[in-house]
Amino acid sequence: MQNHSGHAQADHSAHGGHGGAQPGGLSVSENGYTLELDSTILTAGVQPVSFKVIGPDGQAVTDFVPEHEKELHFIAVRRDTAGFQHVHPVRDEKGAWSTELALEPGDWRFFADIHPAGHDGTLTLGIDVAVAGPYDPRPLPEATGTAQIGEYTVALDGELVPGEASELTLTVSRNERPVTDLQPYLAAYGHLVALRVGDLGYLHVHPEGEPGDGTTTPGPEIAFMAVAPSAGTYRLYLDFQHNGVVRTADFTVRTTVAAPRSDAAAQAAPEHGAHHHGHHAHH
Repeated sequence: MQNHSGHAQADHSAHGGHGGAQPGGLSVSENGYTLELDSTILTAGVQPVSFKVIGPDGQAVTDFVPEHEKELHFIAVRRDTAGFQHVHPVRDEKGAWSTELALEPGDWRFFADIHPAGHDGTLTLGIDVAVAGPYDPRPLPEATGTAQIGEYTVALDGELVPGEASELTLTVSRNERPVTDLQPYLAAYGHLVALRVGDLGYLHVHPEGEPGDGTTTPGPEIAFMAVAPSAGTYRLYLDFQHNGVVRTADFTVRTTVAAPRSDAAAQAAPEHGAHHHGHHAHH
């Protein structure tokens, strides 16, 4: 597999699923690092949330390697995949993090995406949280390939293929006109999180190129490399910034089967030969 993300890929198990092995976020503790919330029972509404990352020495971690401009990315999503939020908590000198989330009743999963100093890659730790109140779970949105956020439409091109790196391209338009002045957000023109439906396995997908590299344009297209660790259904959440506001577009995506490798297989299933799988040449 090509190394598209440009950073350490040697230890896939410690890489939060970036290499296409197990996705991250399925465990509250990994490689000696544990996510510890002050409370795992919260009330609905805009609520303060505080937590620590406890390291192998039993102490709160205070030294992190920034990834995408932040020491820690905090993601919250309800178990029915509604209510996605991506926030950036503030840490004090003792390693206590604090932020606010807008929470509806139900079962939630919180993720901390981190690169502790001295560890050879990123980790994604996940923890279950109960938000009290009457819970009305929502059905999974249809896999339509487009998302509407107010005046903005985001179209998704490309497919997720189990165990293979594939390119996903998201095209942003506003009132049916291409947006060509996206603003950098977290050192990219978009930030994409993918979660596997059923267990919320966490894939942190990597953008192709970055602002200021001389080739990456500020829209309307934003390209990412993604690896689906298994067949199934995934929820994709794209954060993008325009006119000073960060918006989130969400998609439901089902994996497709890879095209046949051999001539014999191609003859047995010729209809696959002409099928477009969203693989583009990489520059």
